[in-house]
Amino acid sequence: MDNLYSFNDFLRLTDKLGDYSFPMLIFLIKAFLILFIFISIILFIYDRYIQRNNQLLINYPLIGRMRYVFYALRDPMRQYFGDEKFYESFDKVKLVYDSAERKTAYTSFSPGQPHKSARLSIKNANCVLNTEEVSNEFNVVFGETCKKPFKTSSVFGRSAMSDGAISPEGTRAFSKGAYIGKFPINTGEGSLTSNFLYTHKYCDNNKHYMDVYEGTIFAKTVYKILNILLNQAISEKVYRHMVIDAKDAESYLFDLKFLVCYRVNWNAKLDTFPTEVPSDIPDIIFQMGSGLYGVRHKDGSFDEKRYQKTMSFARMTEIKMAQGAKQTGGKLLASKVSEAIAYYRGVEPFKDLFSPNQFPFAHNLEELFDFIGRLKQLSEKPVGVKIVISSRESFEEYAQLIQKRLKENASAYPDFITIDGGDGGSGAAPLEMMMTVGMNISKALYIADSTLKKLGVRDKVKLIASEKVLTPDDAILLFGLGADYIAIARAFMMSAGCIRARECSGAHGRACPVGLATQDEKKRASFLVEKKAKNIASYHAQLIYGICNLLAIMGINHIQKLNKSHLIFKDPKGKTYMNINKYFEESLIE
Repeated sequence: MDNLYSFNDFLRLTDKLGDYSFPMLIFLIKAFLILFIFISIILFIYDRYIQRNNQLLINYPLIGRMRYVFYALRDPMRQYFGDEKFYESFDKVKLVYDSAERKTAYTSFSPGQPHKSARLSIKNANCVLNTEEVSNEFNVVFGETCKKPFKTSSVFGRSAMSDGAISPEGTRAFSKGAYIGKFPINTGEGSLTSNFLYTHKYCDNNKHYMDVYEGTIFAKTVYKILNILLNQAISEKVYRHMVIDAKDAESYLFDLKFLVCYRVNWNAKLDTFPTEVPSDIPDIIFQMGSGLYGVRHKDGSFDEKRYQKTMSFARMTEIKMAQGAKQTGGKLLASKVSEAIAYYRGVEPFKDLFSPNQFPFAHNLEELFDFIGRLKQLSEKPVGVKIVISSRESFEEYAQLIQKRLKENASAYPDFITIDGGDGGSGAAPLEMMMTVGMNISKALYIADSTLKKLGVRDKVKLIASEKVLTPDDAILLFGLGADYIAIARAFMMSAGCIRARECSGAHGRACPVGLATQDEKKRASFLVEKKAKNIASYHAQLIYGICNLLAIMGINHIQKLNKSHLIFKDPKGKTYMNINKYFEESLIE
């Protein structure tokens, strides 16, 4: 009976609606149709009779344009309507997003797609441990023989992503996320910028090496009024505009307490810089690329003093020799080279910035190792290299030279080697290099670990692994293969809001839709720095928790006890290698 009354009420409502007209709505619909027809006629005439650049549009005016609309939507919409072939399962991608948002990371039944038949797997123990029995000591010591070694607070860190490739807001979120999550962050080759020091507050102790702008009483009053009437972002933007008369005003940080704009004054004397890394910033790994950005003179040559000043804020140095998806120097299109980015890197703004392919102090490995020794003397901190391994022979050259330098009692050798797998990614790289250069991370890591052990130098060199790690099980396999530390890029990007629209490069006039990997001010304005910082830290915490769970079911109470004996390999034919050393030796045929 209730359903009958409801139905009758619905009929009466529709009858009443029929008694009314909507003149404004009808007018708008008619106006839209007229405008649509008018534009369509103009485009038809232009495509068929005027333009002579596109033969498809000559033959198929109007309809042909739909091809380009769908083509433009293909990448941004790929993850919603296309097959997820890049990862084993979309469930892995979802776990990253859920972990960042502090949602339950559990799934039901099996993943959405079957696992590949050939894969590394984990051996579980007969008698497992409870998760709380696993040690929470997840740290690595780099450069134990250095005067100032680096002991991390995590076995994970954000991989190299330059400020410039990433938006200022994105870099700030990563920096604060690393600070509250207690994990290291790599600067990428774009130099140590103000945004990496986002949590470094202005005070009397550091003003000696700061470049400071402070507004008048009027400017501060305007700021306070706008902050009450509008919001923090707008009031800060107005205040910054009133106080700083410089094109690179964006390179200054803003202090809410003192209402000052400040940045590191790289022209200040070296003895004014901190002798110990400030406690209010994350652990920073400074990456030096072939362009020497941030540590060079105006003529492009290496600036020792600037390097020492930079290392006042960094824990160690990584020299970038190669990257999995980019065997050339870094690439930053003109649309991303803003005034601030140009200031940080010491280049001209709004011009394409392509770093040289060759590192200037690496015409051969002897020269590279000598330069490493020079950096160690200047910084008194660990120095390593980032490489891609293509063969056992190529890595043996590194290992043999390390062995030689150790026998000579010399310190000019890398304290760590970052291995980027051939399937790694990049926001901007030549397509022909993305998937065809270098070995995948598991085989490359096996070669590095076994070769260093064979030559008796493994305990002197730490190994950092990097390639497509999303979830704890991805990581546990690399730790089992010999990695001491894992650098993650894409998953941290996703935790910061990346929707994988593949517009990172800024090419074709398109920008990252979430404001994370762009210098477009309109897109950046909506990026929520503080919220994303918490999400980034949350993802890292979930990674550590997941590692503890896996170690527990493997019966291992400390991550340093994990090794190759805890892994197995299943090949496509169903053959299982209980000793994965045998599998790798069979698969790496000389």
